[in-house]
Amino acid sequence: MSDTNTAVAVFESHEAADEAIRDLQKRGFDMERLSVVGQDFHTEEHVVGYYNTGDRMKCWGQRGAFWGALWGTLFGSAFFVLPGLGPVLMAGPLVAAIVSAIEGAAVMGGISALGAALASVGIPENSIVEYEAELKAGKFLLIVHGTDEEVARAKQHLDAAASTVTTLHAVPISVSA
Repeated sequence: MSDTNTAVAVFESHEAADEAIRDLQKRGFDMERLSVVGQDFHTEEHVVGYYNTGDRMKCWGQRGAFWGALWGTLFGSAFFVLPGLGPVLMAGPLVAAIVSAIEGAAVMGGISALGAALASVGIPENSIVEYEAELKAGKFLLIVHGTDEEVARAKQHLDAAASTVTTLHAVPISVSA
């Protein structure tokens, strides 16, 4: 059984993503196994800045409370300006994957650093293209990392949430002959 499977849910708004995260938290999901990715530039009020206080990043702006709460709840936080996507905010284990992709120049032909990070957690290239398009459209990705059972259980709850689509991505088990 693999521990690197993912369930990815796409949300139209940060409020819907936040509600799903709080529901998963109430149901006992490990917050260190959740990642959130989104852009925060569709705002009338310009973000004044981002800063890190110890292990917690803070943000001022229209969605500052949303991101501030996530950064306090989930493990790891980051703000990147990525070519092709623009400003991207994220929290959770995916932060380490994107940092590795950027530091290791692991950007594969035709996909971004975010795409390389998503690929490193077992998401296929055709789905990566779809998820990047969703982000460009201002939507939010909630990614649950874990075992087959954990991501299947998360998918059940995310299907009941306000996500537009929830997809399971299982890492294939290699069989040696």
